[in-house]
Amino acid sequence: MAAERVSTIVAGDNEADTLVSVEDVSKKFCRSLKRSLMYGLRDIGAELSGRSRHSDVLRPGEFWALNGLSFELRRGEALGLVGPNGAGKSTLLRLISGLIKPDAGTLRVRGRVAPLIALGAGFNPILTGRENIYVNMSILGLSKKEIDARFDEVVDFAEIGDALAAPVQTYSSGMAARLGFACAVLTDPDVLLVDEVLSVGDMKFRMKCLRHMGKLLERGTCFILVSHNPHAILTVCPRAVYLSQGKVMAVGDTSSVLSQYERDAFGTSFEDSSEPLRLPPKRPEESSGLDITSVCFKDEYGNSLGSPLTGAPASICVRCKANRAMNGINLIVAVSNLSVENERVLYLSSHYDGQPMDVEPGEVELQLELPYCGLSAGLYSAKIVVTEKSVQTLDAVESFRFRVRSESTAVQNLFYQPREWRAKSISSISSVSPED
Repeated sequence: MAAERVSTIVAGDNEADTLVSVEDVSKKFCRSLKRSLMYGLRDIGAELSGRSRHSDVLRPGEFWALNGLSFELRRGEALGLVGPNGAGKSTLLRLISGLIKPDAGTLRVRGRVAPLIALGAGFNPILTGRENIYVNMSILGLSKKEIDARFDEVVDFAEIGDALAAPVQTYSSGMAARLGFACAVLTDPDVLLVDEVLSVGDMKFRMKCLRHMGKLLERGTCFILVSHNPHAILTVCPRAVYLSQGKVMAVGDTSSVLSQYERDAFGTSFEDSSEPLRLPPKRPEESSGLDITSVCFKDEYGNSLGSPLTGAPASICVRCKANRAMNGINLIVAVSNLSVENERVLYLSSHYDGQPMDVEPGEVELQLELPYCGLSAGLYSAKIVVTEKSVQTLDAVESFRFRVRSESTAVQNLFYQPREWRAKSISSISSVSPED
C-alpha cells in the first residue's frame, strides 16, 4: 500500500515542537526530457479527472531520487545531511521548501521556511540591490512594512551599502551570496535549509554565517545543513543523515554517520591494518641512489600502527635502500585531508626544521616522530619525498593514504590540543609575586 501522497505547509503554528516531519517520502524523476513532459501532462490529466497517478510505481526512464525517507526535526535542532553527488540531498531540500511535491509519503512543514539552496539564484540581475531585497523577502513571506523595518539590518549584514543602487548583475559572486544569506536569515525563519552556503564567500562571511545560525538555533529555529566539509557538519550538527542513491544509509550521531560515509566513499583500503605500504624494487637504471621500499606508522613501542589515534604518539616510518653513503638527507611529509576537498593540512620537512639526516649504504629507516598525532579524525593522504641536500629528489611516494581515529571527546576538534586542567584558589595565585 502506497503511503498517503500529501505535502502540507502550515504557517503560524508556533506551539508545535516538531517543525519538519518526513514520513516514508519518495520522489522520482525522468532522465528523458521528452518523456518527462509526456508524464507531466498525464499526471495533470489524472489529477483533474480524479484518477490515481500511481506515483509509487516507476515508469520507463524514471528513477527514485529519494526512496522511503523518514525523519523528524524539532525546534532548536540541527541536522546534517551528507552523501555523494546525486544522493538526493538537494531534492530533499526542495521538497521541504515546497518547490516540488513528493510522489509518495507524507511531508509536513510548520512555520516559515527560508531556503538557502542557491544564494542569489532568485535575484533579478537587472534590478538593483535595494529592489531585489524587497522582491526576495516578499517571496519569503514578509510584508512591505516588515521589510522596511529590517531593511537597514539586511544591508548592514550583507555589507553592500556602496553598491545598493547598482544592478545585481554588477555584483561579485561573494556580494550576491552575502545579500542572499542576509535576506533569508533575517526573515526570522522557523526552518532554515542550508545547501553548501558555508563554502561560499570569504572566511569573514562564513564566520558571520555560523554566528548568526547559532543565534537562530537559540531562538528555536531548526535547520538542515548540507556540506561536503565534515568539520562544518561536526561543529554545528549533533545528528546527521547519510544518503546514497536516494536511500538512507545511516542516521544517528554525526561522528558515526560521517565515519560510515567516509568508509563507503574511500573503500576498504582505509580499514585498520598494521601492514605497511610496500613499493616494488627499482631497476638500477631507475634508481637515484636511494629508493623508498615501504611506508607505515609505528607506535611509541616500535609496533606497526594501522590507524594513528588523535592525541597519541605516532611515527611515520619511511624505510629506504641506500646504494651509497649520503649526507644532508631531507624527508618531506605533506599531508592533505581527503574529507575536505584534498586540503593541505601539514607540510613537514627535516631540512626546514634544521635536522638533516645522514645515511650509510644498505637498509635505513627515516622516521618522523610525533609526540602526539595532532590530526583530527578523518581520512588523509601523505606525499612522501626524500631529497639530498634539499635539492635533488631521490624518491617519492605520491599518496600514502591512512585513517586517523579519535576518541568521542575529540571528534569535534579541528586538531588535537595538548592540555591540562587545574583549579587554583585566588589566594594562592595572588601570593605569587611578579619577581617569582
